[in-house]
Amino acid sequence: MEVLRATAMGFCFGVRDALELAFDLDHADKTTLYGEVVHNETVQARLRDKGFHQLPEGERHRAALTSRVLITAHGISNREKRELEEGGHQLIDTTCPLVRRAHVAALTLAHEGCHVIVLGRPDHVEVRGLVGDLSSYSVVSSAADIQRWPHTKLGVLCQTTFPEREAEALLRAIRAANPQAEVAFRDTICEPTKQRQQAIEDLIRAVEVVVVIGGARSHNTQQLAETARRAGRVAHLVQGPADLQAAWFDGCQRVGLTAGTSTPDDLIDAVEDALHALSTQGSSHSLSK
Repeated sequence: MEVLRATAMGFCFGVRDALELAFDLDHADKTTLYGEVVHNETVQARLRDKGFHQLPEGERHRAALTSRVLITAHGISNREKRELEEGGHQLIDTTCPLVRRAHVAALTLAHEGCHVIVLGRPDHVEVRGLVGDLSSYSVVSSAADIQRWPHTKLGVLCQTTFPEREAEALLRAIRAANPQAEVAFRDTICEPTKQRQQAIEDLIRAVEVVVVIGGARSHNTQQLAETARRAGRVAHLVQGPADLQAAWFDGCQRVGLTAGTSTPDDLIDAVEDALHALSTQGSSHSLSK
């Protein structure tokens, strides 16, 4: 069986920079990770092994914090930063620069008098940070969330990992439902997300099965798998080599490999090695290379 890698996959620069800073940090035992640096269970375990205190994203306000607090790559609102600083905490901010750009876009649209619409998942930590400084906003994750808003100016932006094609379709629907409004759009989908989406669209033309590596709760990882399934390919989302099953690839000649932006390089290599190992097994589900 031949294993084909996507041309763009794995860590984006924002995640890589955040993790390099975290792993290089002294006195991890005196530092609280304010949520999950990345949505990847393997990486989280490595951070715990280094000694960091970790807070689940839904419990950030309920637990005692150390004197140092590391803000994750997903970012938080300016309001929440001020609350932490006023509480006497030293902030180590690893917010991705492209998430910062989305925050600036949201605040600029609000300053221009727009009701701000964020295309994204309302429960996602990045989206909660984007709307945390806004007084007039809506979050749209699907066409069912679109309404005719009683505003003459609407400002639309995106969660940085939102699928580009879905954003385009939702923007058209928002404009159609609000002919009375001036609709301003700011494209805040990050380039690494666009590159990975394009890469999997290219990959699925050449393979029969796709393996997507990433955290079970990683939004961009799930979107990669959904892109493959919409194209009629079988897609398996795994967190590591132990999740692979030989039966998935019975009779498969070419398997595609991709990974979400929170997946480390060594984990990608381990899954690829495991795929090659499966192809040499002599079981009834063995793979012919």
